[in-house]
Amino acid sequence: MVKTRSYQKALIERLKDPKEAAAYLNAALEDDDLRVFLVALRDIAEAHGGISYLARETRLNRESLYRTLSKQGNPTIINLFHMLDALGLELNLKPAI
Repeated sequence: MVKTRSYQKALIERLKDPKEAAAYLNAALEDDDLRVFLVALRDIAEAHGGISYLARETRLNRESLYRTLSKQGNPTIINLFHMLDALGLELNLKPAI
């Protein structure tokens, strides 16, 4: 019998690559539901060592980050930039067409 990895484990492994992580977040932004972006950001945080790692790097409260990166989360823009920076990502804008 062939062993298979779970989708989540394979995803987390791929998200360690900054290009994959950026593409994943960009795809999440295309969804009409912005909560998808927060869940995607949480997946990327998991790939980089989890919420505890992100809390240390951003100096934000770990419990607050769990809430922020949930489907009900509502991060401030400054916290979003801190999280992206800690994960080696940046936000770029383009004109809406």
